[in-house]
Amino acid sequence: MQITASTVSLTVDDVAASQRFFTTHLGYAEQAAADGFASLSRDDAAVDIVLLARGIEVLPPGQRDQHASGLILAFTGTGIEAEEKRLRAEGVEITMPLREEPWGERLFQVTDPNGVIVQFVEWVAPSGPEDA
Repeated sequence: MQITASTVSLTVDDVAASQRFFTTHLGYAEQAAADGFASLSRDDAAVDIVLLARGIEVLPPGQRDQHASGLILAFTGTGIEAEEKRLRAEGVEITMPLREEPWGERLFQVTDPNGVIVQFVEWVAPSGPEDA
């Protein structure tokens, strides 16, 4: 099998709110939408996103009432300091401020209106002491 695209499907309470968040602040564009459903994509290597309303009947009964929780949607890229400043200026709440881990990971997080955590990551040279 050859994978030609990747999509994450998120079950949320308010599809329109998440759709506005991802299209307004994160550069996604609507590909298709219907009542309780939206398909979003970007022109770069970011994963496509499908938003489904909690309780929607297209899901199997055991999945209909689940909510996207415990999930972090992470995007790795460059220039995340500027991205954090841009999002902050747009009024997006930064739910985990920009920080750098000793192993070289710079990251920050925002949370969409439905509680979906979006993390931005940039890899840099580790700041800790080198091994002997």
